[in-house]
Amino acid sequence: MSMNIAVFGLGSMGYGMAQSCLRAGIGVHGFDVVAEQVARFVKEGGSAAAFAEVARSLDAVVVVVLNAAQVEQVLFGEDGVVTQMREGAVVLACATVPPEFAKEMERRCAEKDVLYLDAPISGGSLKAAQGRLGIMASGSAAAFAAAEPVLEATAETVFRLGDAAGAGSAMKAVNQLLAGVHIAAMAEALTFGMTQGVAPDTFLDVISKCAGTSWMLENRAPHVIAGDYAPHSQVNIWPKDLGIVLDAAKAAGFEAPITETALARYRQAVDMGLGGEDDAAVAKVYAAQAKLTLPGAQS
Repeated sequence: MSMNIAVFGLGSMGYGMAQSCLRAGIGVHGFDVVAEQVARFVKEGGSAAAFAEVARSLDAVVVVVLNAAQVEQVLFGEDGVVTQMREGAVVLACATVPPEFAKEMERRCAEKDVLYLDAPISGGSLKAAQGRLGIMASGSAAAFAAAEPVLEATAETVFRLGDAAGAGSAMKAVNQLLAGVHIAAMAEALTFGMTQGVAPDTFLDVISKCAGTSWMLENRAPHVIAGDYAPHSQVNIWPKDLGIVLDAAKAAGFEAPITETALARYRQAVDMGLGGEDDAAVAKVYAAQAKLTLPGAQS
């Protein structure tokens, strides 16, 4: 049976997911505030029809935007998609949002007989383009069943974390705590190494084969070494995501001082005008403080 979906948010992650769905034979309508991204997607085989024209034909809407406010705007804002979708269609919400927000979106979708899958994603833009993401999903059995073709097209691993929204977003918060801290720790270690006479490329060659390595170190340190901060994942993401972590921690009466320190570094990076750069650019905060010169003309 053919399937038709809409993808809202054709950034680095959403674009890759839309491409993966196209390869799987799914009909994909792409939507983004950046017209150039939509035009590029249409050239690759996607569609850009007005949502109102295709809404009732859609089996799923995949929302890959930046934050909770944007998710709510897509779903329930002026011309929100949920009121236009057919009964039994499913929303896959892939943004990093607070768990309580995910629960609220599930409830509001259910009032309109629309299914909701809390489905935050992990793996980066390259894995998104390859259909090899990790998806931390929770929702009803019906939501999982309705979303199955999209999950198969976009994910290497689907973690089924519960039968209601919230559990997926809770796990994503745990993941983002580690990911954000690891990127900041990479930046700190790489620049500390420079103060000790360790060149960045030597740092990566050695540490990637030792116990101090991490996936984030191996993925992001090459950006610093190349002096290439074209955004695969922006610095701007981390004040939001680590803010979610700390809000949840506060509500639980839990102290997270390492997360707080990492968040402060990302906020400094934003204050330096680096918010739109790749999150590896947090290394520039350390470099500026230590008066170091990072590799590449953009440092």
